[in-house]
Amino acid sequence: MLQTADYGEATGTVASFDAPAGLGLITAANGAEYLFHCTAISDGSRAIDVGTAVTFTIAAGHLGRLEATRIS
Repeated sequence: MLQTADYGEATGTVASFDAPAGLGLITAANGAEYLFHCTAISDGSRAIDVGTAVTFTIAAGHLGRLEATRIS
Protein backbone atom coordinates (compact mmCIF):
# COMPACT_ATOMS: atom_id res chain seq x y z
CA MET A 1 0.00 0.00 0.00
CA LEU A 2 1.24 3.49 -0.85
CA GLN A 3 2.03 5.77 2.06
CA THR A 4 1.49 9.53 2.08
CA ALA A 5 5.25 9.92 2.54
CA ASP A 6 5.71 8.37 -0.93
CA TYR A 7 4.15 11.45 -2.55
CA GLY A 8 5.63 14.92 -3.00
CA GLU A 9 8.42 16.85 -4.65
CA ALA A 10 11.68 15.16 -5.64
CA THR A 11 14.81 15.65 -7.72
CA GLY A 12 16.49 13.23 -10.06
CA THR A 13 17.86 12.51 -13.52
CA VAL A 14 16.20 11.29 -16.70
CA ALA A 15 17.49 7.73 -17.07
CA SER A 16 15.78 6.87 -20.35
CA PHE A 17 13.32 8.35 -22.82
CA ASP A 18 11.62 6.69 -25.81
CA ALA A 19 10.52 9.59 -28.02
CA PRO A 20 8.22 7.57 -30.36
CA ALA A 21 6.32 6.13 -27.38
CA GLY A 22 6.60 9.30 -25.29
CA LEU A 23 7.61 7.26 -22.24
CA GLY A 24 10.55 7.74 -19.95
CA LEU A 25 12.10 6.84 -16.64
CA ILE A 26 13.50 9.14 -13.95
CA THR A 27 15.91 7.94 -11.29
CA ALA A 28 15.33 10.00 -8.14
CA ALA A 29 18.17 11.19 -5.91
CA ASN A 30 17.26 8.43 -3.41
CA GLY A 31 17.59 5.74 -6.13
CA ALA A 32 13.87 5.13 -6.68
CA GLU A 33 12.67 4.98 -10.30
CA TYR A 34 9.53 6.63 -11.65
CA LEU A 35 7.93 6.26 -15.07
CA PHE A 36 6.57 9.29 -16.87
CA HIS A 37 4.74 10.21 -20.05
CA CYS A 38 5.89 13.13 -22.19
CA THR A 39 2.73 15.07 -21.31
CA ALA A 40 4.12 15.38 -17.75
CA ILE A 41 6.90 17.71 -18.95
CA SER A 42 5.93 21.14 -17.61
CA ASP A 43 7.30 23.34 -20.39
CA GLY A 44 4.97 21.79 -22.96
CA SER A 45 7.71 20.10 -24.95
CA ARG A 46 7.22 16.45 -25.79
CA ALA A 47 10.85 15.37 -25.45
CA ILE A 48 13.63 15.48 -22.86
CA ASP A 49 17.27 14.44 -23.07
CA VAL A 50 18.64 11.49 -21.12
CA GLY A 51 20.88 12.75 -18.32
CA THR A 52 18.85 15.93 -17.72
CA ALA A 53 18.59 16.88 -14.04
CA VAL A 54 14.92 17.43 -13.15
CA THR A 55 12.56 18.27 -10.33
CA PHE A 56 9.22 16.51 -10.34
CA THR A 57 6.17 15.58 -8.30
CA ILE A 58 5.51 11.98 -7.30
CA ALA A 59 1.84 11.06 -7.73
CA ALA A 60 -0.34 8.00 -8.23
CA GLY A 61 -0.72 7.15 -11.91
CA HIS A 62 -3.65 5.66 -13.79
CA LEU A 63 -2.75 2.11 -12.76
CA GLY A 64 -2.12 2.99 -9.11
CA ARG A 65 1.67 3.00 -9.45
CA LEU A 66 3.71 6.03 -8.51
CA GLU A 67 4.71 8.19 -11.48
CA ALA A 68 6.62 11.39 -12.09
CA THR A 69 4.46 14.41 -12.96
CA ARG A 70 5.06 18.16 -13.36
CA ILE A 71 8.62 17.56 -14.58
CA SER A 72 10.82 20.64 -14.92
